[in-house]
Amino acid sequence: MKRNFIYVGNAASNDISVFLLSEDGHAELVQTLPFAGITAVGNATPIAVSPDQKFLYVGIRAAPFKVLAFEIDPATGHLLQIGRAALADSMAYLSTDRSGRFLFSASYGGNVISVNSIDDNGVAEDPVQVIETGLNAHAILPSPDNRFVFASNLGSDQVLVFRFNENTGVISDGDPQRIAFEAKSGPRHFVFSPDGQFTFAITEYSAEVIAFAYDAAGGSWKKLDAAGILPADFDGVSASADIHITPDSRFIYASERMSSTLKLLHFDAASGKLQTRESIVTEKQPRGFTIDPTGRFLLAVGELSHRMTIYSISSATGALQAVASYPTGRQPNWVEVIGFE
Repeated sequence: MKRNFIYVGNAASNDISVFLLSEDGHAELVQTLPFAGITAVGNATPIAVSPDQKFLYVGIRAAPFKVLAFEIDPATGHLLQIGRAALADSMAYLSTDRSGRFLFSASYGGNVISVNSIDDNGVAEDPVQVIETGLNAHAILPSPDNRFVFASNLGSDQVLVFRFNENTGVISDGDPQRIAFEAKSGPRHFVFSPDGQFTFAITEYSAEVIAFAYDAAGGSWKKLDAAGILPADFDGVSASADIHITPDSRFIYASERMSSTLKLLHFDAASGKLQTRESIVTEKQPRGFTIDPTGRFLLAVGELSHRMTIYSISSATGALQAVASYPTGRQPNWVEVIGFE
C-alpha cells in the first residue's frame, strides 16, 4: 500500500512535524521531532530529500550553522538522526544532486553557494567548495541531467549558471555564466518541468512567474513569457515566495505572502504562453508549499497562521479545493511530501 508522509519544518518552535497523508487528502500527525539539544535557537529549516528518498537533510540557520542528516523509516515516516556537518553560512535553500552524493546550499545573507559531499551512508560531510555569488543567493538546483547547477541571486536579478562534475562534486563557471532578469524583479525560486524542456521562475518583487525554454546542451534559458500573480484587488508591496509544477506539467502554482494567496497558471508548451487562472486565499504568509508525488494534492503552510491546509487538485482544471487544515509547529516555512510503496 502506498504511504505518503509530509515533513514540515517549523522555524519558531524549532522542530519538524511529520504527518501521514491519507488517500482522501486528510492527515494524521505521527511524529514531532524537536531540535532541543541540537540548537536552542529557532531556525528556518530548509529541507532537502535524497533522490532515493531514504534520507532527509535539514539546514540549521542559527550559528554554528550545520546540516542534520536523518534516515527515513518508510513504514512509519519517522526520522532518525544519523549525522551532522558544518554549513558554510546560514542557508536559505538546500538540494541534492541527482545522484544523492552531493548537497548544495544557498545563503541569502552570506551571498554564497556551497557544496557538501554525502557519504555512502547518507550523511552529509563538511563543505568541500564555497563560491561567492551576487547579492542574496536564494535557491540552488541541479539540471535534470546533473550536468549543470543553477543558483538564483534575488538581489542581483540573475540566475547563475555552473557546470557540475558529478564525479568530483566540483562546480565551475558555465557559458553563459548568468541568466539576466529585469532590474529589481528579484528572482527567488525556480523549477524544471518534469520533461526537462522548460524552467519556471518566480520573482519576489515584480510578482511574476516567468517561463523559459531550457537548452540542456548548453545550460541556457530563453525567456518565453511572463505572467503576474497578484490578486486583482491587491494594493501593497509584493513578497512572492514559492513555485511548483504538477508531475504531468499541466499546472503551475505560485505563492504570494502579503496577500496570502496561491496563484494557478496554465502553460501551453506548444506556444510557450502562460495563462493565469484564479487566486486562492490560503494560510497566512505562505512562504512554502508543495505538491504530492501523485499530483492530486497541494499542501500549503502559513508562517503566521502556524497551520497547514491540504487541497485537492482538479485533474481537469487545476482548481484547488480545501480538504482539511491542521496545526503545525510555530512558523512553518518548508514542506515536503515523500511517497513509499
